[in-house]
Amino acid sequence: MTHRPFTEKSYQQFLSEEILAASRCLDTGEIFLPPRPMCPKTFSTHMEWVELSGSGTLEAFTVVLIGPTAMISAGYDRHNPYCSGIVRLKEGPAISAQILDLETSRPESIEIGTPLQATFIKRNGNENGRTFLAFYKIVE
Repeated sequence: MTHRPFTEKSYQQFLSEEILAASRCLDTGEIFLPPRPMCPKTFSTHMEWVELSGSGTLEAFTVVLIGPTAMISAGYDRHNPYCSGIVRLKEGPAISAQILDLETSRPESIEIGTPLQATFIKRNGNENGRTFLAFYKIVE
């Protein structure tokens, strides 16, 4: 993968390119998402970027009726709630993101372990908009 510093800005650049990228410690092989420039176990800075598959399972979730301003601007409110969750990726790390394609009006129908796939949402509708990581339910 492209050599970039292990910063939030680099991570956001990958998201805007629709790539889910993480850092991997070259000493231990452990993968970190969000990426970090140093392994917390060995304090090694021998890191590399890796592209993740984006495949994972729902590990925890909450349905949000009154969200932050950005989500209200995106059309979510108490009549149109959204799901935020923790996804355990196939490669090991877990990440929080919006979860799409679930019945947020019936949270009791949402199941832990649901298979998910990463997708990318561009908000603000123009080239200057920010790209966000989200996941959708894989229909089997």
